[in-house]
Amino acid sequence: MTDAITQRLQIIEDKLAIYELIASHPPSADTALADYTASVYMPDGVFDRGGSLDGAQGAEAIAAFILRPEHEEAIRGGLAHFAGLPLIDLRGDRATVTSYLQIIALDKQGERRELANHGVSTGYRIHRVVVNRWLLERHAGRWKIRSRTLLPVDGSDAPRQLLARGLSSVLQSQN
Repeated sequence: MTDAITQRLQIIEDKLAIYELIASHPPSADTALADYTASVYMPDGVFDRGGSLDGAQGAEAIAAFILRPEHEEAIRGGLAHFAGLPLIDLRGDRATVTSYLQIIALDKQGERRELANHGVSTGYRIHRVVVNRWLLERHAGRWKIRSRTLLPVDGSDAPRQLLARGLSSVLQSQN
């Protein structure tokens, strides 16, 4: 294979691996698989949930988030993390990923409705929508999370700026 084809294939493989890494977050959070969460963060990784929620530093501390009794209560109450397709800015062994995440919760107080062929439900509601900025690094051939910052989409400038940074970095890499 030529060097150009080898490089293009590496980019494709890296992006697929990154898609898989980002896509793994909702199932790992919604099943409280802390061992998995710890395995995808760098040992000194950072989880920054903005100014209104607590964060953590270090893979073990980050993984402990999903073992909290409050998180288990949310899971038992019908919690679902729903991720949007990530925007990836790949730069060799580093990548910046920008994405949306919806926190969806069972609406226990909603009106019961039947949907043909799908049963009866009180429905769900979107509890929160956040913008994520993931900084990833390749170590020993595997992509890991160096840091993750998430900001609620609340009408303020910060999440909008985070999204704009993601778009502008991808635009720069294409030029």
